[in-house]
Amino acid sequence: MRALLLAAGRGTRLRPVTDTIPKCLVPIGGRPLLGLWLDRLFSGNAVEHAVVNTHYLAEQVEAFVAASPWRDRVTLVHEEELLGTGGTLLNVRQHLGTGAVLMAHADNLTDIDIAAFQRAHARRPRAALMTMALFETDSPQSCGIVECDGEGLVTAFHEKVANPPGRLANAAVYILEPDVIDIAAALGKPVVDFSTEIIPRLAGRIYTFPIEGYHRDIGSPEALALANREWPRAAGAGE
Repeated sequence: MRALLLAAGRGTRLRPVTDTIPKCLVPIGGRPLLGLWLDRLFSGNAVEHAVVNTHYLAEQVEAFVAASPWRDRVTLVHEEELLGTGGTLLNVRQHLGTGAVLMAHADNLTDIDIAAFQRAHARRPRAALMTMALFETDSPQSCGIVECDGEGLVTAFHEKVANPPGRLANAAVYILEPDVIDIAAALGKPVVDFSTEIIPRLAGRIYTFPIEGYHRDIGSPEALALANREWPRAAGAGE
């Protein structure tokens, strides 16, 4: 399996931290988020190669990858203009092989078990074209909250609503079948928003995988401070 790590965004909600550093390189316990992701993907060889898109402060991301022990297993693809998650999928498709693809936002901090995630996708209901990782959020109003049926398929999605029906949230970590990229391509445009233009077209075809350990979107200075307090304990428990 190959992976796409989304690392191009400006991280405006995390300012002033991101005024001088890209969000994917924000340190947690002294280690950049992107480095934690590369370790998780490649340790144990769950993933053979990763594509990382760049845009904001791209030279810092390029320098970090060049110095990484995983540099030979990473392809960087620069976006002059941001393409949206779906547009990025289309733009890098030639680097992703012909099988299922793991796609994740590199600004999320997680100890997701990649091998278990892959096994869950392999046993998904036949109709499912994608498996979405889920986590229990402590701020449901700021997340995409999902409802599932008895088979673990998504039946409803509530994106950042005032009174969501639960705390089970989209972790923005997915395994996608090639059909999902075909759906994006059929829209016939270079900029595609995954949440609003792709996910709604997959009603009844999204399987789910609850993350049993730690997961946090590093989307604000407050979330970053929490992560730096919580992660050393969470990471130690997973070793």
